[in-house]
Amino acid sequence: MKKKLDAYRSRLTPGQIADGMNAAARNARRLSEDAESLVSIGRFPTAASVAALSIEEAGKVSILRELALARTDADALEVWKRYRSHTSKNIAWLLPQLAAAGARRLDDLRPLFDETSDHPFVLDNLKQLGFYTDCLGNAHWALPWEVIDEGLARMLVQIAKALAGKDQHTAREIALWMEHIGPVWKKDPAWMKQALVNWYGAMQAEGLATDGPNAMEQFIRYGVQEKGV
Repeated sequence: MKKKLDAYRSRLTPGQIADGMNAAARNARRLSEDAESLVSIGRFPTAASVAALSIEEAGKVSILRELALARTDADALEVWKRYRSHTSKNIAWLLPQLAAAGARRLDDLRPLFDETSDHPFVLDNLKQLGFYTDCLGNAHWALPWEVIDEGLARMLVQIAKALAGKDQHTAREIALWMEHIGPVWKKDPAWMKQALVNWYGAMQAEGLATDGPNAMEQFIRYGVQEKGV
């Protein structure tokens, strides 16, 4: 038996990427439900750690979108490294905090992608502390049941549930993503924003997104509108 799994590291077809996104979303929901069950029986440290795993699984969806835009096998290899990096997959866990602080537009979410931010490492550390004992600081023994309390566990479970998306991605969705986002990927930010609007409009035209106003355009230009506004 091999000591390590034979990890795939090259490009994928739109259908394969959609399958991977759906698998990640489905597993993220499963893990969030498991974490919620653990909270209900008072297993707060384990619940927090499993919630962190759910957040990581949910983070694979956006990384696979990036894989769809890989132009070479070398580009794909870099994306796969992020796909298998714990801290690269959990950057979105700060999203509820940003929303609570008033983030409403796409530009308000830039802190999620700040490479100098330590928030991905904070969640990874919490995950480890919920599973394991460790000797930290001035020879202090960290015990999961002392580090992770009910409030923290419930907060992480709620974040995990919010980030666990639906498994309804299709090969056509990814093909449209590649068509509209690919030509401007990592280029002028204004071009990328317009490409997002165009992509969502194309999704609507083919019945892959909700009819009505272009939700992506509204989000980019005006932000999330409060109910009743």
